[in-house]
Amino acid sequence: MKRISAIALLSLASLLTAGSAMAADRAQATIPFAFNVGDMVLPAGDYTISDAGWRPSGVIEIRTADAKHAVLATAFNDDKKPVNAGELVFNKYGDKYFLSEVLCPAGGMNVKLTTSKLEKRARINEAAVPTTTQVLVAAK
Repeated sequence: MKRISAIALLSLASLLTAGSAMAADRAQATIPFAFNVGDMVLPAGDYTISDAGWRPSGVIEIRTADAKHAVLATAFNDDKKPVNAGELVFNKYGDKYFLSEVLCPAGGMNVKLTTSKLEKRARINEAAVPTTTQVLVAAK
């Protein structure tokens, strides 16, 4: 009986530890504008960005706080260091924003998203404009 209790307690402790470790691998941000990830447009709002859970991953999940919108995106490690505690980097072409990087060391994420076909087309269409801009949004 003591052995079963010890195993159950050990299993519970490992599940709690895994849950807290998974919670650390995410970033949260309020994004004040609609933006693109891949070919999907996501509305302005509160977002959680996390590792999709596959190891080695290379895939992140971007989900609204109300879970009405979610998308998976391919990403790879980024050596760039955030200026602030954490930030999301968006490329802006005309009136369209594209999520480019998630730099949040506190959340255990420092990744760059792959460029989508839609963003490549927007970049070509805006080639006549002398500069493109990047927009930073704070992440926790």
